[in-house]
Amino acid sequence: MVKILKRATNLSLLINFFLFIIKAAAGIISNSIAVISDAINSLTDIISSAAIMYSVRVSLKKPDKDHQFGHNAAQPISVFLIALFTAVIGINLVEESISRILNPYSTHITPLVYIILIITILTKIGLMRYQSFVGKEFKSPALRAGAVDSLNDVLASSLSIVGIIGVQLGLRYVDGIAGILIALFIFRSGFQIAKENIDYLMGKAADENLILEIANVALKIEGVRGLNELKSHYVGNKFHIEIHIDVDKTTTTEMSHDIGLKVQDAISALPEINKVFVHIDPV
Repeated sequence: MVKILKRATNLSLLINFFLFIIKAAAGIISNSIAVISDAINSLTDIISSAAIMYSVRVSLKKPDKDHQFGHNAAQPISVFLIALFTAVIGINLVEESISRILNPYSTHITPLVYIILIITILTKIGLMRYQSFVGKEFKSPALRAGAVDSLNDVLASSLSIVGIIGVQLGLRYVDGIAGILIALFIFRSGFQIAKENIDYLMGKAADENLILEIANVALKIEGVRGLNELKSHYVGNKFHIEIHIDVDKTTTTEMSHDIGLKVQDAISALPEINKVFVHIDPV
């Protein structure tokens, strides 16, 4: 798992760096605000990818003296900061795009600009599918956020093409409108990322399906007669579980302890779970 997550984050960083270089070149050649906005969007992707890569590596560290329950909070914290940074970039792009609508600049559109944007779209579609798969497979909020951002990049580059087509048709203001729409996609990406990660930071409880799965796992352990309380909350991107199990009051202390350990181990084996606290109630 560790190798796959690191490979995914490294790949995202390299691809975003490559796309920024070629889109920045296209922006300089064309002087189109839509293309320049798209390039700046890729620059934010580089910063995001670097932050994601670092946070994933931190989150995979084992618990230590200062972080006794692990480092899982690293991912949602870094992603939330990325969302705030994205909002600032979006505001600046909106301001520049409005300025371009009011005072259109001359542009120079060449076939190379179209080729670069098409390469960007195809590359981002592939990266989005890869990030989405790995993010879901290994419950990584950082990589899932990267997949959302890649989807927005596909839409942004598509708008860039619309913008430069408008310019070539003599509708110079379309370039500025496309720039604003790209900025709105950047805002949307930041909002979606922030919304998901607020749940992690606020310690949201698990959904009903996971709670039911945890309960079923516990009830299958021999000696567990029932459950009377089950609480959950996020710590980072994984859950801490507090569960109260009913054990026959005639069961010895040693046997009750063993039953509790079996419940703890069984629930801890679920990929969404980081820590389990078992309380034993004699009935």
